[in-house]
Amino acid sequence: MSNATPNEHLYLVKFLIMSVVSFFIGTVHGLLQVIPAVRAWLDSIGSPYGGPGHMIDPLAHAHINLVGGVTILGMAVTYYMLPKITGKPIHSHRMAEHSFWWTTIGVSSFYIALLIFGFIEGNLWLTDPAKVPAVHRFYGPVISIAASVLAVGFWVYLANVLMTLKDIYKKDR
Repeated sequence: MSNATPNEHLYLVKFLIMSVVSFFIGTVHGLLQVIPAVRAWLDSIGSPYGGPGHMIDPLAHAHINLVGGVTILGMAVTYYMLPKITGKPIHSHRMAEHSFWWTTIGVSSFYIALLIFGFIEGNLWLTDPAKVPAVHRFYGPVISIAASVLAVGFWVYLANVLMTLKDIYKKDR
């Protein structure tokens, strides 16, 4: 088994904190979107099926819970358990740090962008629908950048796990 020092896994605390913060934000978001006045506004702008409303519910709500909460928690669990199960260290703590920061920045910016565009376009949808395309033309590039940052975090995590497994297999032969 792994001979972990007491502080060896402290780097994982930030993963757990981000997961808890994301779940908190997601639960507050979920609570707010079922308040009758808020729900009526969201429904009037297309939630959850289309229009600007779907950016807020379900997209932003789902991403902060599933990526920010569940996926980052899953990363922490993997980085903790893989060495425990195999008795071998994770391939790269530096890559683990990168996976955290890229994923955290990506999901946070994705969530915030969805909310901002949802609110701006939702209000325009109700007050001056002709202005929605002028704002929406920025949506694709902004979301693409946020999603790309998020993807880098996922890919670094995946590469780190696969290289850890390769290291284990190579050492066991």
